[in-house]
Amino acid sequence: MPNPTAAMLVIGDEILSGRTREGNMHYLAGELTKAGIDLREARVVPDDADAIERAVRTLSGAHDWLFTSGGIGPTHDDITADCVARALGRPIDVREDALARLQAHYDRMGTELNEARLRMARIPEGATLIDNPVSAAPGFTLENVHVMAGVPAIFEAMVASVLPQLTGGAPLLSQSLRIERGEGDIAGPLADLADRYPDLSFGSYPYQKDGAFGSNVVVRGTDGARVEAAMAELAAMFGT
Repeated sequence: MPNPTAAMLVIGDEILSGRTREGNMHYLAGELTKAGIDLREARVVPDDADAIERAVRTLSGAHDWLFTSGGIGPTHDDITADCVARALGRPIDVREDALARLQAHYDRMGTELNEARLRMARIPEGATLIDNPVSAAPGFTLENVHVMAGVPAIFEAMVASVLPQLTGGAPLLSQSLRIERGEGDIAGPLADLADRYPDLSFGSYPYQKDGAFGSNVVVRGTDGARVEAAMAELAAMFGT
């Protein structure tokens, strides 16, 4: 039985402008791999309502799970919650349980829960809150969409909260071999090896060092014995 699939939607003008370096996708991919959930697609969209809604509808319909990152803060351009609500046909308003979390947090901080911060308590009807142990403002899960903050520390905490609740498949295992040959030299034999192991994936990642060309070949699969066998053939093939 194939593993469940997932997609990620990264939201924010700051990502597309190059002002902020995106790292949440890298983190999520690693965590999903360990959980046996295959990340199959990722998109980055601006803070544009139509673009967000289209992406949510498309990606949530194409995969078992959709994870979003960004756009759930207190400012005017934090529109993700509203867009997800519209994309999935749900009303949205301030919810009492989310409000209580924020009120308790800002009371501890001695800070006013003003109108801007209150935006972070707006949750679509029927959603389940995702804990935020860093700054209290929750994410939420609605149908198969997990809506999370863009701040890396908060995103990672939310992923840790959500993943144990999801049913995964077999974790994806991988091994790599450094081959001091150019890709043009290894392409043919590597293709033949991949044909003999159709249940595995083979990736070749070239590099250049001190004027010499080489490639890191990565073998991935869910069956450890098959990965080991393919790696043994690969090593014998290129004399490493």
